[in-house]
Amino acid sequence: MICLTRLNGESFWFNALYIEQVQSHPDTTITTTKGRKFVVKEPEEAVIKSIRQFYQKIGLLRIVDKAGEDSFET
Repeated sequence: MICLTRLNGESFWFNALYIEQVQSHPDTTITTTKGRKFVVKEPEEAVIKSIRQFYQKIGLLRIVDKAGEDSFET
């Protein structure tokens, strides 16, 4: 789960597995797989970074740090 902040300043935890889309127009809007939308204070890049870290933590995304192999930068 990732911690996000509503526009009113209230923090909440969000299960990143349900995120389908993240957009900035200009506020960062997260769309879930069920079509619900959440507007948060964090910039789009920070949300994406949090999602990547969460995926790495639960083993859905791995970083390979060996020459000649694919790697994913965070």
